[in-house]
Amino acid sequence: MSSIDVRPASGALGAEVRGVDLEGLTEETFAQLHALLLENLVLFFPEAEELSPEAHKAFGRFLGEPEVHPFLPKLEGHDEIVVLDSDQGAKADVWHTDVTFQASPPIASILQIVHCPPRGGDTMWSNQHLAYENLSAPLRDFLDGLTAVHSFTHPNGTVFEAEHPVVRAHPVTGRRSLYVNRMFTLRIPQLRRAESDAILQHLFTAAERPENVCRFSWTEGAIAMWDNRATQHYAVNDYTERRIGRRVTILGDDPKGDEPRWPHLTDATSAADFRSK
Repeated sequence: MSSIDVRPASGALGAEVRGVDLEGLTEETFAQLHALLLENLVLFFPEAEELSPEAHKAFGRFLGEPEVHPFLPKLEGHDEIVVLDSDQGAKADVWHTDVTFQASPPIASILQIVHCPPRGGDTMWSNQHLAYENLSAPLRDFLDGLTAVHSFTHPNGTVFEAEHPVVRAHPVTGRRSLYVNRMFTLRIPQLRRAESDAILQHLFTAAERPENVCRFSWTEGAIAMWDNRATQHYAVNDYTERRIGRRVTILGDDPKGDEPRWPHLTDATSAADFRSK
């Protein structure tokens, strides 16, 4: 990696990468970037210039199949590229992992900001390996035997729902991480509602601790690439001027953890009741 300049972005996760031609990315260079991604979970390219749509999609294809999102706006002529425009409501200011309400969530995303406000609009990421590892051993053992239901209700009334392990293992490194998030995780079906609510609130707080977080200040053209299997992120909503990003998201995740040690509670409050909280 002698030609690539890598600098840590924080003590918890993240690295800034310079000296890479992303417009003409090669397999050899991508292999280096992939190793860095597994180590750091999110990579920032602060000196990148605006990628052509073809190069952006090609970058994503090194990781896998790009998603065609079912309802978010797309770049004209390029269905694999989602346009995130703050003037159209694209402000995700709640901690989350992308699309965990689907059975097969994305494995990674590559986001380029093409227009940003003169100040504000940073994004934060949190390391979910650390969130899990910093829990007490008895709590980790308990969580390893649980699942959680993730849910999202589209404005048209369609409900998307999936069940995943509360603790998952990374498919490449094997390292364990928390896999619940404040935006989409609804309940733990092996527990009663009050128990589920209390445990999830504790885990959300653990997932979002400042010690587990890095923060990136965008400039126009900058790119972030993150591992959706072991991170959460939060777009800081402290700006009023327009912010536009273009994102390619990669399909193919299959969250795996330990087999559940207990069945669903048959007398648990219905999913609809949880959604109406």
